Amino acid sequence: MDEMRPSSGAAAHLGLASIFPPGLQAIYGESRRLYPDQANPLQVTAIVKYWLGGPDPLDYISMYRNVGCPGQDIPEHWHYVSLGLSDLYGDNRVHDLLVTHGFGFELTFRLKREAGETAPPTWPAELMQGLARYVFQSENTFCSGDHISWHSPLDNSESRIQHMLLTEDPQMLPVQTPFGHVSFLQIVGVCTEELQAAQQWNGQGILDLLRGVHIAGGPWLITDMRRGETIFDIDPHMQQERVDKGIETDGSNLSGVSAKCAWDDLSRPPEDEDDSRSICIGSQPRRLSDKDTEQIREALRKGLEIKSKSVLPPISSQRHSHDRPQSRKNSLESESSAAIVPHELVRTRQLESVHLKFNQESGTLLPLCLRGRLLHGRHFTYKSINGDTAITFVSTGVEGAFATEEHPYAAHGPWLQILLTEEFVEQMLADIQDLSTREVSKLPKEYSWPDKKLKISVLPDTVFDSPLQ
Repeated sequence: MDEMRPSSGAAAHLGLASIFPPGLQAIYGESRRLYPDQANPLQVTAIVKYWLGGPDPLDYISMYRNVGCPGQDIPEHWHYVSLGLSDLYGDNRVHDLLVTHGFGFELTFRLKREAGETAPPTWPAELMQGLARYVFQSENTFCSGDHISWHSPLDNSESRIQHMLLTEDPQMLPVQTPFGHVSFLQIVGVCTEELQAAQQWNGQGILDLLRGVHIAGGPWLITDMRRGETIFDIDPHMQQERVDKGIETDGSNLSGVSAKCAWDDLSRPPEDEDDSRSICIGSQPRRLSDKDTEQIREALRKGLEIKSKSVLPPISSQRHSHDRPQSRKNSLESESSAAIVPHELVRTRQLESVHLKFNQESGTLLPLCLRGRLLHGRHFTYKSINGDTAITFVSTGVEGAFATEEHPYAAHGPWLQILLTEEFVEQMLADIQDLSTREVSKLPKEYSWPDKKLKISVLPDTVFDSPLQ
């Protein structure tokens, strides 16, 4: 539970060194640079700190009144700044010093000030706490250009602003604290159509379009919860043409999603106890090994980089912790699963025929996967939110995959890889064209390629919510 209160203005004036910990000083210092006349801003603070067992990871969210920039047609707005994703204290109370000095960033948010509003709304603080909880629980960090599917108005109203993109804050400069580098990522509220365009192309491209439309955010990407038009409503032809051209030229930067998905090995009877496939109704899915999950994690991370050749990181006998800070969790594995299957005991199997299952939201991303990723020589992964299942589509240009042109369907425990040739991708795109509309349609939908021994079903959410699934 949070409460709103003024920050300690006395501490700000008397000298922070003897009162505030160094990490907190650095972030407050950057805020004071922008708002020298607001040394005592309103704050939403966690009543019970996270490190004392409270539910909210952010110790504070400071709220400032920003006058905008009339010369650039930038309106007055409220500016929210989080404190807690970076290491504020450096004493192990929140962030494990043996692993990391925090997540290296804080969140900000700019909300257009309504006429007559004398105090900032506090709902953005809860939104930021929700995002922080995701980061702490999953240990997946955010980057500029990332998109967040929220599927609900950010302020719980009837607004069309129901999703988010992330970008660098246009005013807050990165700071160096005694506990590491801290950057500031700004939350930008977007409509569903803008999120979908970011998925099909990339977040940075859509952010650039939003910056060019005053009522959609403008140069500082200020969120207006009353905005009723998308950038495509405002300028349908030019904006859509830029997105289509970007997809054709750049492909998609989205390398994978958490999804409701499953797969069956149709070449083996379900009752075969040696079957190491991921999910079959009524069966107990096996766990991803540590090394498999590290490879998927690296694949998703590296898939965001534009490279001349896409590479799936190899499964190695030892974890290379020196390449990047090691996660405080061993893997993406669910806490409720059974004991870990040792990596050395899970063999890679070549499959003759597979059946892929997706819910509608995941199914509508298949055209993106094929057109925006595989036709550009990249890979795309669906990671199940209901278990340890993973499905990775790879093109013939991807190195490091265990699926090959000779054996295009291969499984390593619950991780399935599917290698598709360019010719087959084009055929699939023509056959699943109706999925590109994203309109609600009657389910289930079935797509089958008997000569390739591949079947895809798009099913209702209830199928995946079943405890047997």
